[in-house]
Amino acid sequence: MSDIAQRQSRPPSIFDPANQPWIVNDDGFAPIDAAHLTPAALRQRFTQPPAWSPEVADESRRPFPGRESLVAAAVLIPLVTRADGLHVLLTQRTAHLHDHAGQIAFPGGRAQPSDTSLVDTALRETEEETGLTREYVDVLGSLPDYLTSTGFKVTPVIGLAEPNFTLAHDPFEVAEVFEVPLAFLMNPANHRLHTATLVDGVPRRYYSIPYENRFIWGATAGMLRNLYHLLRA
Repeated sequence: MSDIAQRQSRPPSIFDPANQPWIVNDDGFAPIDAAHLTPAALRQRFTQPPAWSPEVADESRRPFPGRESLVAAAVLIPLVTRADGLHVLLTQRTAHLHDHAGQIAFPGGRAQPSDTSLVDTALRETEEETGLTREYVDVLGSLPDYLTSTGFKVTPVIGLAEPNFTLAHDPFEVAEVFEVPLAFLMNPANHRLHTATLVDGVPRRYYSIPYENRFIWGATAGMLRNLYHLLRA
């Protein structure tokens, strides 16, 4: 996902996304029941998706200045089958990268001419970044495109991952690969809606989903929020 994350607008060094005013934005919604978070239930949901509406992120309304067209990209949201339920595989970017060092992201990146589809993009980038190869991934479908302020149109691809894969992450881009229980991420009580005003003076709203000592925020949290809306519909 380095290609996407590196082009996201970089806030001033004094901006701390975790230290901004926030509210729990559960809208009175309940956590997704465990019965709907199984591989079989998710296959059924993506086979026959209900009518639902994604949340439009603030960054989608402010495209990157100078971009005449959106750049196609894709990420994979890998749902790993474990004994205690499904877990979402995420990456933490290395600290030396110029932009968004240490940020948590899904594996993915921009589409290349050699890719046969955006699903192919997501699978290729995931293998390059984490070592999770496509033969272990059962693609279920995708979420609506997520537009970033930097001019990327990101397709989030959902896939079930068998648990016996071997990780071999790219040490230049990825500091760590880790997992978070899907049930935790699909509980709106864990979704924080932040408000911050950046140097351009425009208030920005963004989601975060803190987990243990990790701070999941921005586009990553926004895509997870839309996965929640799909599953609750």
